[in-house]
Amino acid sequence: MKIKKYFLIFAFIAISVIALLYGISPSWFAYNLLNIPEIAVDFSHILRAVMCLYIALGLFWLFSAFSYEYRNMAVLTTTIFSGGLVTGRIISIFTDGWPSPILIIYIVLEIVLVPISYWIYKLPE
Repeated sequence: MKIKKYFLIFAFIAISVIALLYGISPSWFAYNLLNIPEIAVDFSHILRAVMCLYIALGLFWLFSAFSYEYRNMAVLTTTIFSGGLVTGRIISIFTDGWPSPILIIYIVLEIVLVPISYWIYKLPE
């Protein structure tokens, strides 16, 4: 089924854009999207590590889009990935308060993506 292939290609593109926003220039990201005027070197290291983690997972999704053998597992990992992120963000809302607007957008996208990706996973090949 082509929907799984196209979904994984879309997931690769989306996660790559987000990863590059985090990691190419962590200080630009923090200043412009989180309203943090200056960040510590350790925070830059964390954002760049997250960037590479996201890109690595995205590359797995892209590879799996063209590999029947891994396609279902890759779609399932998009569900787990989004579910894990949104769970952490919701915990943070309750413990830390509301985040910056960009992070609220991420919450909404992740909440929407979990059932959609699971539905796509359940589709027959």
